[in-house]
Amino acid sequence: MRRITIAAMGAVVALGLAACSGSGAGSTDDSTGAAADPADLTVGVAMPTQTSERWIADGDAVEKGLKDAGYKVDLQFAGDDIPTQQQQIDQMITKGADLLIIASIDGTALATQLQAAADANIPVIAYDRLIRDSENVDFYVTFDNYKVGVQQATSLLVGLGVLNADGSKGDAAGPFNVELFAGSLDDNNAHFFYQGAMDTLQEYIDAGTLVVKSGQTDIEQVATLRWLQETAQKRMEDLLTSTYSDGSKVQGVLSPYDGLSRGIITALQNAGYGPTLAQGLPVVTGQDAEIASVKLINDDVQFSTIFKDTRKLAEQAVVSAQSFLAGEEPEANDTETYDNGVKVVPSFLLKSDIVYKDNIQSLLIDSGYWTEDQVASGQA
Repeated sequence: MRRITIAAMGAVVALGLAACSGSGAGSTDDSTGAAADPADLTVGVAMPTQTSERWIADGDAVEKGLKDAGYKVDLQFAGDDIPTQQQQIDQMITKGADLLIIASIDGTALATQLQAAADANIPVIAYDRLIRDSENVDFYVTFDNYKVGVQQATSLLVGLGVLNADGSKGDAAGPFNVELFAGSLDDNNAHFFYQGAMDTLQEYIDAGTLVVKSGQTDIEQVATLRWLQETAQKRMEDLLTSTYSDGSKVQGVLSPYDGLSRGIITALQNAGYGPTLAQGLPVVTGQDAEIASVKLINDDVQFSTIFKDTRKLAEQAVVSAQSFLAGEEPEANDTETYDNGVKVVPSFLLKSDIVYKDNIQSLLIDSGYWTEDQVASGQA
């Protein structure tokens, strides 16, 4: 009874569910049997934090899309605190949310909340981050996170000259000293990013073109808890002290997120690298096209980032929510990849792009994501 279609369940079931505590998806008007008016339905939106401009933008975009479609919205940010997010979702359920959209802090920490949602017939859409170890996840909207990792690794190879931007073989043969960073282990996306990156880089490591001088290549060794910039900066400082005190230089850093990239760059510049790529700063990758990092790319400091147009992600979340709330199945374009440990979650994957200095205009400015003034100032 978690997914309701008119053909499968019939109007009697729909009417019965509407009378239950917590109306859930596919609710009907008790008096007419017609689908409920969007104005009578509430969507709970749980976002992980407001410390990243990316998550603020996501929350605002999802809220706006839902309100434009006529729904009431309960948007909450959890400040990267797991108990806070658990409590916020509990409250959404208690207050009678008809559907939940959840970008989890820890994808393994919400089993109790998801069971409560299932018991109240409230569908759950996992937003960008897969929620693990629960059968009570109905849908997943995200980017192709494995491909994001491939793109990050590809941009590192392009920055080093091993590949050209079109994917053809470059002139540089190495060897290049590189160091690897990954995201937070409790974020399922971090594993996809890193796997995609390592599957791309491994042949170059095996051939000796790339040398991970620290020897740290396992995700457990290179992970960054909560994706914190200061944690990445400290690890980069430690790597420089422990591995490069012999006078050797690091020439490239795989970074999976712009916030980490800025911490890594700060550590490198403080150690005497740079201050720009032309002046010896290593190639540093990134993700999310945060405006501070886009400015760094434009200023020849950070080499690249991955643009995931979160406007499209928010739009897809709204479209999927509308399907559930109309008693229908949302469209999925992947029903095989995202196994959360209990079930394969039907998913809709969006595409991402590599941003270099020479395509900031076409990808970010012309699309209206950032303005020229914002890129120049580094401020939204």
